[in-house]
Amino acid sequence: MNRVELVNLIKQKQSFLSVGLDSDLTKIPKHLLSADDPVFEFNKGIIDATHDITPCYKINIAFYEAMGIKGWETLAKTLDYIPDNIFTIADAKRGDIGNTSKKYAEAFFKEFSFDSITVAPYMGRDSVEPFLEFSGKWVILLALTSNKGSQDFQFIKKPTGEHLYEEVLRISQTWGENIMYVIGATHPEEFKNIRSLVPNHFLLVPGVGAQGGSLEGVCKYGMNEDVGLLINSSRGIIYASDAEDFGDAARASALKLQQGMSMLLG
Repeated sequence: MNRVELVNLIKQKQSFLSVGLDSDLTKIPKHLLSADDPVFEFNKGIIDATHDITPCYKINIAFYEAMGIKGWETLAKTLDYIPDNIFTIADAKRGDIGNTSKKYAEAFFKEFSFDSITVAPYMGRDSVEPFLEFSGKWVILLALTSNKGSQDFQFIKKPTGEHLYEEVLRISQTWGENIMYVIGATHPEEFKNIRSLVPNHFLLVPGVGAQGGSLEGVCKYGMNEDVGLLINSSRGIIYASDAEDFGDAARASALKLQQGMSMLLG
């Protein structure tokens, strides 16, 4: 999916919501556990309930890897079930050099046909470039994450006076096109500065909802002319209920965010 298609999809749905499918077998409704593939049945219910109000699904690969071969099968079925006109993110946080990154890219872009993948950039340019070789695919670089540990390294001051995350933003945008950045909603005070560094790039923003981030706080400085945001919510949507009404509850939670986004889009 190219930039124009993504922007048009956001405007059509009046939504820049990313629904995170961090689907944990230990947390899904118990009535699904008797199914042949409980996690897939859960994902189907979430997708059926939300696909018309979200332009994006972010699949957290760790939850599927943890189930072994069965998990990879569930991942493939889930990806196939998502409508073709919805942007998909492999939240895999990969990052290595040379042929290793190339094989990661082939796995998620060719074998699974995701539109994008999250990548850790801290091994440098040659760990990211193999992902950028795939036409029409996006690389989403971790820049400023939403977790408490982001303070440990990402805010280290470089000799240039920049924080490490700022240098990542400044340097990496020269590596190629189709780059987005992960910027946590728990750092709303940083968005004005971030937009001065990457005014035109899309930002994937986790941390709204369960982690305490504010939609309005992010959008105040985070939006650009093309919206430029994908606001992710995982737990707050998919675990809104652990009963048979989980799909309806997920939709209600997603709809609340989508309606707020629609107002901000005008």
